[in-house]
Amino acid sequence: MALSFDWILPFTKPAAVTTMTAARCHKSSTLLFALYLTTSLSYGRAFLPLPQLHYSASLRLPKNLQRRTLDSSSVTQLYERVWDTHVPDPGKDSINIPPAGGALSSPEEAVGQAILRLGITTAPTVWTEFSRIGQENDVVNLGQGFPDWLPPKFAVDSLVEAVQDSAKSPHQYTRTAGHPALVQQLAVRYSKHLRREIDPFAEIAVTVGASQALYLSLQTIVQPGDEVILFEPFFDLYKSQVLLAGGTPVFVPLTFVPYDDSDDDVVTAGEWILEADSIKKTVTTKTKAIILNSPHNPTGKLFTRGEMEHVAAALELAHPACVVLSDEVYKYIVHSPPEERDAEESIFCRGHVHFASLPGMWDRTITISSAGKTFSATGWQVGWCVGPTKLISRIHQMLPYVQFCASTVIQEALARSLPRADEEYQGHASYYDFLRVTYTQKRDLLAGALTNAGFAVQDYNRTPGGGFFIFARIGKEIRQKIPPERLDALNSAAPGGVARQDWALCQWMAEEKGVLCIPASPFFSEGRAEAGASDDFVRVAFCKTDETIEAAAVALQAVRGDSILTEEMAPFVPNKSRID
Repeated sequence: MALSFDWILPFTKPAAVTTMTAARCHKSSTLLFALYLTTSLSYGRAFLPLPQLHYSASLRLPKNLQRRTLDSSSVTQLYERVWDTHVPDPGKDSINIPPAGGALSSPEEAVGQAILRLGITTAPTVWTEFSRIGQENDVVNLGQGFPDWLPPKFAVDSLVEAVQDSAKSPHQYTRTAGHPALVQQLAVRYSKHLRREIDPFAEIAVTVGASQALYLSLQTIVQPGDEVILFEPFFDLYKSQVLLAGGTPVFVPLTFVPYDDSDDDVVTAGEWILEADSIKKTVTTKTKAIILNSPHNPTGKLFTRGEMEHVAAALELAHPACVVLSDEVYKYIVHSPPEERDAEESIFCRGHVHFASLPGMWDRTITISSAGKTFSATGWQVGWCVGPTKLISRIHQMLPYVQFCASTVIQEALARSLPRADEEYQGHASYYDFLRVTYTQKRDLLAGALTNAGFAVQDYNRTPGGGFFIFARIGKEIRQKIPPERLDALNSAAPGGVARQDWALCQWMAEEKGVLCIPASPFFSEGRAEAGASDDFVRVAFCKTDETIEAAAVALQAVRGDSILTEEMAPFVPNKSRID
């Protein structure tokens, strides 16, 4: 187990640096000591060696330190040895380690402001790490949220028609703020959704996917030092986009309430709720934006009207220009609508409430959505923002400098697809009804497999739900199956550099059992993850073919440890002759 470390001149200590590093920094006024470990040890992991290093050395760990986890005493020994052996005398004014070929004097000179805001790090992310694991192992992939089937035929037909339409020639640039045919279709729909007349050319902006819609919204709202509220757990992209805008993410934890916690030996599912006091005590006059995602990724939660009213009320405590960014990409996939919501509340979006439709909220909301999730076409990458002219005009102003326009062909195809989606489809009143029924069936198929394997899954007859993820709770029997050496193993991609229970389980299931799920910890702030808030959950996607879910069910049975498939697994096994 070899260590390498680098000198970086000068450098501001990031929040992630360990207390031991801080304690040793007093020995030099100009240099900070950072460990950069090829073994994925996380101490000092926020530091990045520059392309041209000032000084580097390597050290073989002492035999008594050659173990996977170093306690504080071991870290102290290591620092003492490395410091005393390799650190130049800070008392000499002539400390100047000669660079090899004109090294830069600071990290700030090597990278741009956006990279500095994100944090200088070479650590992989949960997505790159589990993509690698998926590629290196034969797995059933229930990880990333994209369907593994074709878009509906009318959408594909619309695309083909658009490609071949020489009269409209959609192969050239279109209007930067949105293809006229598309924004007009969107205006018709959102006028019904929000019960107000939407101006297609002043109150809608078309973007390259919903992610860019969020990015541009934040860029037009947030100034350095402004705070942005994220409800935790949260889609991890939100935090990075806030940082890119120069903002400070501030987390409001959703409270997990188990259905039954009376028996310590029984693990049950439950509900995630937003408590009014949680947001009230967090919002301040520095709060410039609140990101609301309903249906919610990763939990599948539908925010109730009451919870949305808590958010609306909190705006009175925020900056006068505070805006709610309502991410509604899953609005057509409400598979378990609340009983109290009238089906007419939002046309075709049964059970969904548009935050902008709440009293007084139109002027303080940018509604964000896209076509990818609805039409099973995440590669089309067309998203949009809907809101008052005063907010959307700023996005219009930025769009030409980000890209001239989203794909004209795809925008034209989507404009043709939207009215067709309202028509009868495969025996259902509309494509949207078909979509809801399809996802309900897939949800139940996967929920049964997870429950049979020992996970606790939300009761959708009791708890409303939407989107296409199950945030499953790890049962006690499953916890006991995790190999002990995998728990708290060093892993640079994991929050805090350590594979906690959720991460260890997901990695073990992918590498040893053939089914890939996503650990919960990347959806939590690092402090809450390290405190164990995410330990008991994994995110599982059911936007997959029945065959994929059935194969996953068999793999999950192996996680439980059954060597022989039983009759209760028959519905999940494509070839029932395997049961004997």
